[in-house]
Amino acid sequence: MKLGNFIQQPQGFKAFVPDYFPPKEKILFSSLTEQLHSRAAFALGKLDGITQLLPDLDFFIFMYVRKEASLSSEIEGTQATMSDAIRAETEITKDLPRDVDRILHYIKAMNEGLKRLESLPLSLRLIQEVHKTLLEGTGDAPGKTPGEFRRSQNWIGGASPTTARFVPPPVFEMQRSLGDFEKFLHSKNEMPPLIKTALAHAQFETIHPFLDGNGRVGRLLVTFYLCQQGILERPVLYLSEFFKKNRQSYFDLLEGYHNRGEVVPWVNFFLEGVATVSEQAINVSKKINKIREEDIKKIQNLGGSRSKNGMVVLRKLFELPIMNVRKVEEWTGLSRPSANALVKKFMELGILEQRNRKTTYGRDFEYKKYLGIFTAE
Repeated sequence: MKLGNFIQQPQGFKAFVPDYFPPKEKILFSSLTEQLHSRAAFALGKLDGITQLLPDLDFFIFMYVRKEASLSSEIEGTQATMSDAIRAETEITKDLPRDVDRILHYIKAMNEGLKRLESLPLSLRLIQEVHKTLLEGTGDAPGKTPGEFRRSQNWIGGASPTTARFVPPPVFEMQRSLGDFEKFLHSKNEMPPLIKTALAHAQFETIHPFLDGNGRVGRLLVTFYLCQQGILERPVLYLSEFFKKNRQSYFDLLEGYHNRGEVVPWVNFFLEGVATVSEQAINVSKKINKIREEDIKKIQNLGGSRSKNGMVVLRKLFELPIMNVRKVEEWTGLSRPSANALVKKFMELGILEQRNRKTTYGRDFEYKKYLGIFTAE
């Protein structure tokens, strides 16, 4: 299907100029698309229902936002990991990769964007605000105008637009395309929301309206749109894990979308991702409940004040599964010796593990069983 044309520019390269969006030509989806859509919609609905039953849904979301932030950033070449981000939040700063700020800013952009959706429609204005939060203050920011749509030509791959793999629309056409994109987000039509979300992500990446951060913003938009449309009660779906595991297919299919108008293969891939990630997240929620029940019993058997303080620490570990003794002091009000004793007891119970067993000073610990659910490949 034709989505636009490659138009020769005065500077000597061809740039992609999108046709009006959505396309006037009807998209003919295959029977496979229908099957994938049914599976995705069912799995997403089941996930949305099951996660509402989690005792601490906010902590489940905290962890998934961190995971999404790290994987979405890794797709763009970030070396820092989810564990690095948690260590940074805990103020355990030794040996942290320099680019961990990318993940921390992504987390902030996700949280602020979801908060803004409570009072502001999903719009170009909100997208710019999110982009500013994502880039400002990071190593990516210099020269990249955080929060502003580009005023110059960009390109994907290659050393210049002449040798690039793909050149997005020139600035004037970009502005017109963004207007179409915003109208599409607000349009009322019979297109299923999941398919509409797939098209919105691909079209945003085609327009590529920022000098940097387009991929990360585009992936944030998936969660924002599904929440705004009421498909999700809470933000519990994050697709970057699927995109990272299938990174080459992800890039190839987006390229096929804008270069050759291959809409259906991209939509099928996206729907498969929704179904796969939803099904995995359902299993994660079950594992969390199982671990939680087991460890609550262990702590209750301690009795007295140790049991009471232990429950405070356990609840905090679901939010911050990498910590140190100082955090236990903050959470419980215990003295340093009592906090050390409680950490030691948690280690004996198999709840906490010391991260570097050779360290005797400035030790940090992790709730390994819980953290492993989110970090396992």
